[in-house]
Amino acid sequence: MVTKEQVEASLTSKLKPIHLEVINISGGCGASFEVEVVSEQFEGKRMLERHRMVNAALEEEMKDIHALSIKKAQTPQQWKPSQQDSATVAKDA
Repeated sequence: MVTKEQVEASLTSKLKPIHLEVINISGGCGASFEVEVVSEQFEGKRMLERHRMVNAALEEEMKDIHALSIKKAQTPQQWKPSQQDSATVAKDA
């Protein structure tokens, strides 16, 4: 069974993210994960290419992963505005 730590280690070593969030959503039914990846390696790539890069980085793990949901695959420039929006929303609340 693939662990959250294995997914994190593979994505970190291959994509060198500045932000990485891996959530285990298995609920006892096969290995299922949600991921958010922010990496400079995504620069100039379309969303489909970015998703393929994430899948390629997890090539070995994917043999045992039941489901993978890529919630975000962004460049640092795309991620920073969303961070500011979150801070604004939290401040206004």
